[in-house]
Amino acid sequence: MRFPKLKLLAALTFGAFVQTTTAADYPSKPVTMVIPYGSGGATDISARTLAEPLGKLVDQPLLMVNRTGAGGATGSVSVKNAKADGYTLLFARVGSHSVNPAMKATLPYTLDDFEFIGVYEINPVACAVKADSDINSMDDLIATVKANPVKVSYSSSGVGSLLHLAGAYVLSEFGVANPTKDVIHIPLKGGGAAATAVLGGTATFICTNSSALASFIKNKQLKPLMVTTAKPVEGFDAPTSVELGKPNLQKLVGWTGLAGPKGLPKEVGDTWRGILKDATDDSGFRSKMEARGSVIEMMDPQEAKAFIDDQYTTFRALVDQLGMRIEG
Repeated sequence: MRFPKLKLLAALTFGAFVQTTTAADYPSKPVTMVIPYGSGGATDISARTLAEPLGKLVDQPLLMVNRTGAGGATGSVSVKNAKADGYTLLFARVGSHSVNPAMKATLPYTLDDFEFIGVYEINPVACAVKADSDINSMDDLIATVKANPVKVSYSSSGVGSLLHLAGAYVLSEFGVANPTKDVIHIPLKGGGAAATAVLGGTATFICTNSSALASFIKNKQLKPLMVTTAKPVEGFDAPTSVELGKPNLQKLVGWTGLAGPKGLPKEVGDTWRGILKDATDDSGFRSKMEARGSVIEMMDPQEAKAFIDDQYTTFRALVDQLGMRIEG
C-alpha cells in the first residue's frame, strides 16, 4: 500500500500543526531522517536497509543524513531542536536513548523530548576479534586481559554508546575486576568505524550488535567469540552467553526506532506508524535484517516507551555497578 499525502482538513483543531505546515498536504517536501551514528554501524545499516521500502511508500524524497558525535547525542539533539512539523525525524537507537541517558548526567535531552513513532528492530550483541588473532575464545580474551592489563583495547561507537557499556559489562561478567581501568576504551564515530578499528588492529576486540558484524563475519574478516543470546545466531559460529554460563549478558540487546521532536502532530505520527509497519513487513527488508541476526518486531509508542524505560533502568544499574556514570 502506498501512503498518499495526508490531507489536513482538520488542521484547525491542531494549532501547532497549522503553524508549522502551510501546505495542504503532508508531506509536501523532502523529509530529513537523521541517523545519529556513522556509516556501517547497526543504526546506519538498519536505516538504509529500511530506506528502500520506505521510499516506495512516501511521495517525497527521504534524505538520510548521518549526524555523528557524542555517542548519538549530536544527531539526537538536532532532531530535538527541529520544528515538530514531521519534516525532521530520528532513527533513535539503544545508545542514544537508553545507554546515553543512563551514563551521562548532563545529557542535553531526555526521553520526554521526543515523540516515538515506534520501535521496529531488536538485535543481540556479539563480541569479535580480528580473524587472524591468537584469541579464539572468551577464555582466551580474558586470559589476555589479565596477563596484559592496560594493553588490551576495545572499540565503540562513542562514549555512552551500547558498545561502550557492552565491552565493560562483558569483561566484568567474565571476571575482570576493573574493566574500565584494565582495558583501554577507544570511542569512535559509529559502529562501522569501531569494527574497522578491530580489523585494522587498532583495537583488540569489539562487542556490538550482530547486524553491524554480520558482513565482517561472513567475509571472514572478524572472528566471533560469543553472542549474548540463549540460542545460536545464524551465521555466527560462536557459543551463546547462556552456554558459557553468563545468562545476565542477555540484557545487552540493541534496538532501532523512529521518533520526532516533542509536539509532533498526532496525524503525522499516525501516518508514519502505518508507513513504518508496511515498510517493516516488506519481505526484502525482513530477510536482509534477519540474516544479520535482527528480530523485526513493531512496538507502538506505549509499548516502545515501556520497553525503553525498562532498558534504561537495567542499564543505569549496570552503569552504577561498573562505576561508569559521567557526572560532568
